[in-house]
Amino acid sequence: MIPEGVKVISVNRRARFDYSVEESFEAGIVLLGTEVKSIKDGRLSFPDGFGEVRDGAVWLRNFAVAEYPFSSIFNHDPDRPKKLLLHAQEIKRIDRRVREKGYTLIPLAVYLKHGLIKIELGLCKGKKLYDKRADIKERELDRELRRDFRSRGED
Repeated sequence: MIPEGVKVISVNRRARFDYSVEESFEAGIVLLGTEVKSIKDGRLSFPDGFGEVRDGAVWLRNFAVAEYPFSSIFNHDPDRPKKLLLHAQEIKRIDRRVREKGYTLIPLAVYLKHGLIKIELGLCKGKKLYDKRADIKERELDRELRRDFRSRGED
């Protein structure tokens, strides 16, 4: 869950629909100057993003940060893998869980906390089609209930 007092930049709503989140982590991210400016402008995309543990570090892949339009020729590569900053114990725990069958590391949200860009990562397991259908049905029932309460309150 995203802590209070932070400015949410982007949320990966598709991830919560496609995956069930077992555990979540807050991670810092190593960025270049133009990437920071682009992210603060909301110019990022990560619907297919995922994390991988390589050489004792966690790397974020398919996390696209658009080029900053007001920079010079020294702009960043939008698709480069980004290194995530986590504690060593967290990296070991993530590595053990990701090696298990069916677990994936997915970025859930990007936000500003005390002026720093943070990423909420989720240790996720893929949902089956019937799980997704159950979520849709539950959401529709909840919507209908709220609609009924609103209509009764007006009478």
